[in-house]
Amino acid sequence: QVRLVESGGGLVQAGGSLRLSCAASGSIFSLGTMGWYRQAPGKERELVASITTAFTTYYIDSMKARSTISRDNAKNTVYLHMSNLKPEDTAVYYCYANVARRTYWGQGTQVTVSS
Repeated sequence: QVRLVESGGGLVQAGGSLRLSCAASGSIFSLGTMGWYRQAPGKERELVASITTAFTTYYIDSMKARSTISRDNAKNTVYLHMSNLKPEDTAVYYCYANVARRTYWGQGTQVTVSS
């Protein structure tokens, strides 16, 4: 079993920054791609950013210029630094990790951006 624990969400004013963290623990034999989805009220979950074991990154267009995803393989942790946050970034952010052909999810962390 793999457990993902997220931290770093919260309330921030528009234009502010946040860094989300997600630490994986448990039966990790080959931690693969990790990343973040988000889900805003009334909307579908969308992929925000991901990073492979080779450190290849992907960003949704709306976050390309405003976020950086990174990972520390020694700590089995993925980070998402977001800046110039906008009210439309308000959502629950979910960490995920691919391990041995399965996808595991964190419990989600709320990010609220006030205007």
